[in-house]
Amino acid sequence: MVVVHVHVQVKADQVEAFVAATLENAKASVDELGIARFDVIQQQDDPTRFVLVEVYRTKDDPARHKETAHYQKWRDTVAEMMAVPRTSVKFDNVFPADTGWDYFERSRPVQ
Repeated sequence: MVVVHVHVQVKADQVEAFVAATLENAKASVDELGIARFDVIQQQDDPTRFVLVEVYRTKDDPARHKETAHYQKWRDTVAEMMAVPRTSVKFDNVFPADTGWDYFERSRPVQ
């Protein structure tokens, strides 16, 4: 498993548009076989800041994700919304075990 935290700060007048575009991307992303989880979280004390928490099944899945039409649409749509360039940090999974992510997938409501 590869866990990626993407840190984003958007322009204050672009928050709603960013959320709409990002939710569209996230909803399509969770349908990818290589993605175990794709969370969009917004900072409480600064609503212009977000973290996308992306959990990939293999080290090759982030690159596959970036080849999808929905990711490319998101990337192009939000480019001008950024207050600063987005950054990302990659992590190795510690807990739950890689096979434990299947529990989360089974318990996820159908969208």
